[in-house]
Amino acid sequence: MKRILSIQSHVVFGCAGNSAAVFPMRRMGMEVWPINTVQFSNHTQYQQGFKGIAMPAGHIEALVEGLEAIGATAKCDAVLSGYLGSAEQGAEILTAVAKVKAANSNAIYFCDPVMGHPEKGCIVAPGVSEFLANDALAVADVIAPNLLELETLTNQRIDTIEQAIAASQSLLAKGVQVVVVKHLSRAARDHGRFEMLLTTKEGSYIIGRPLYEFERQPVGVGDLISGIMLANLMAGHEPIVAFERMNAAVDAVLLKTFSVNEYELQLIAAQNEIAVPTIRVSAEKIA
Repeated sequence: MKRILSIQSHVVFGCAGNSAAVFPMRRMGMEVWPINTVQFSNHTQYQQGFKGIAMPAGHIEALVEGLEAIGATAKCDAVLSGYLGSAEQGAEILTAVAKVKAANSNAIYFCDPVMGHPEKGCIVAPGVSEFLANDALAVADVIAPNLLELETLTNQRIDTIEQAIAASQSLLAKGVQVVVVKHLSRAARDHGRFEMLLTTKEGSYIIGRPLYEFERQPVGVGDLISGIMLANLMAGHEPIVAFERMNAAVDAVLLKTFSVNEYELQLIAAQNEIAVPTIRVSAEKIA
């Protein structure tokens, strides 16, 4: 059994951050230790608003010190980070990564560089984007940006799949081992599908799934993608196999969510497909 320290947001109702990633990872056989960077009543894209707080400075550090005291950090196989409530939390996460890697040289850091999307109502605190681009990137083993985040990380506009590959390769040159572009958006080859890109030293691979015509697009899909991808890697799958399994599992969740006309991701209803996905689409290697 692999053990994952997951440090990201939490919502009481619905699916975002740890609330989107922890259950799927556990359903896939991982032992997951969640630390919440914020605790909100619901995600921030509800028109009615939300209630809650960002965790104070020192909160993450104190919890990790507690884990270290009981020997848990030495048993940790991966650290996953997502939405940050403040730039200061980023430094605490990197301290956690350093402690885990000092205790377990095989442990990895999976960074989901959530930089916000103001048009959708997702806002990040000042300094978070800079921290992710300047500090987290230097430490990450696996990074999973969307297209806008990939542009920020590489300081360039990306309009084509070729540019997305080149940008991903530039992250590999900085020490990252695996880059997953969670949504190619305007750089996709087929704009009628939701396409993702995987880049490793072995090459680049593209995969797609249907775009469902939701009345309101569900929130937390990116968090789900990162959690399932990491769990597949921790299960021992090679990156391309993990990529295909993740795509199939996420598609199953979205299909179930769409079929019952819900706004929040239907993780419980689709849990069997999360654990044992039916792979109908293979990743295509791009020459």
